[in-house]
Amino acid sequence: MEKDFTVRIAGADFYARQQGDKPRAVFLHGFGGDLHTWDGVWSELACAVPALRYDLRGFGRSTSHDDAPFDHADDLLAILDATGIGQCDLVGVSMGAGIALNFTLDHPGRVRNLVLISPGLVGWEWSAGWQSLWRPIVAAARAGAIDEARRLWWQHPLFASTRSSAGGQALFDSIMRYCGAHWIRDNHRLKLPDVERLCLLEARTLLLTGGRDLEDFRLIADLVAASARAVQRVELPGAGHLLHLEDPAGCARQLLAFLCPARAP
Repeated sequence: MEKDFTVRIAGADFYARQQGDKPRAVFLHGFGGDLHTWDGVWSELACAVPALRYDLRGFGRSTSHDDAPFDHADDLLAILDATGIGQCDLVGVSMGAGIALNFTLDHPGRVRNLVLISPGLVGWEWSAGWQSLWRPIVAAARAGAIDEARRLWWQHPLFASTRSSAGGQALFDSIMRYCGAHWIRDNHRLKLPDVERLCLLEARTLLLTGGRDLEDFRLIADLVAASARAVQRVELPGAGHLLHLEDPAGCARQLLAFLCPARAP
């Protein structure tokens, strides 16, 4: 049984979906996505992991009330407090994984287990190759050509393997739903780079990576694996960036084995 609801905190309304009673896990989506990108994984989990997922601020059906600076990790803390979740298993993909890692470093007592899927990293210095592909997307959005920005994002090499997978349609649909607000004006508060404190990560961590992911994300994953203290890395050689869309069943199996080993097949 799933239920949808709105979490209202100062400055924003967050659209959320809960599976099962008393959620123990929280799922964070990637850039340009929304909570529906987890549909396949949640279907496979079938309530084995009571969980909460929500649209990050400015994505999906979550809205800001003003243009004040914000922080995704602060939003997560407020949502956990508002929903009565004291400690959670935190699962994130791409940007969502970067937020999950940042939150865990800021609030280690609130995270029981951490799952990072193709993680980004707060404060990461992106390569020249990445920036050369990102700038035209931002320029199109700021010129009012949101459809063109969405098209460029859909065609980004980051999603090459996802486009040709069974999850390609879900990716396309999520990008077409994205309003483009963060390309036009990103009000996220600037933060110090998390690469400087990866060595402080003590939470039990599952790191899922695809062998066909782009260089920036491969390097981030390598740094997490080399720097943190309790990381179990699972590499899927034939997969790309969005493992949860390319292989939701396999992703769910990895999550279940890590979070609920007694229930894993």
